Amino acid sequence: MTTMCRIVILGRGGAGKSTLATELGRLTGLPVIELDKHFWQPGPVATPPEEWAAVQAVLAARDGWIMDGDLGPHDVLPVRLRAADTVIVLDFGFARCAWRAVRRSWERADFWRWVWNYRRTSLPQVIGFAPWIPWPSGRGGNGAPRWNA
Repeated sequence: MTTMCRIVILGRGGAGKSTLATELGRLTGLPVIELDKHFWQPGPVATPPEEWAAVQAVLAARDGWIMDGDLGPHDVLPVRLRAADTVIVLDFGFARCAWRAVRRSWERADFWRWVWNYRRTSLPQVIGFAPWIPWPSGRGGNGAPRWNA
């Protein structure tokens, strides 16, 4: 039996990444790494891509972890995806995620653009960096996802 010990959780803002990471951490005993805490500098100001890749490399070098975060257009995904043995993508609809995000805090306009455009911009990047994952290829007649195998 294969165990998960390096888990990446991705998804648009308000999808429940932190909630899932916290629960998985409780169940597995793995430390949860909240990427937002490592990425955003005061302001908030985004960490430059080269520096962000180096920070992730240090975090990913640890023995076991759950990395919670999707930084959309600011992200450097390949670093942590190459180190992961498990990738979870939470792909909930805009309305659900927007409602959750509004309930938790006020967000800047760029956050809302990212949440709105997630399936058109960020999700294709995730798919491109992780071709080994069996992604849905559309919907069947009953509305259920069809999976690439």
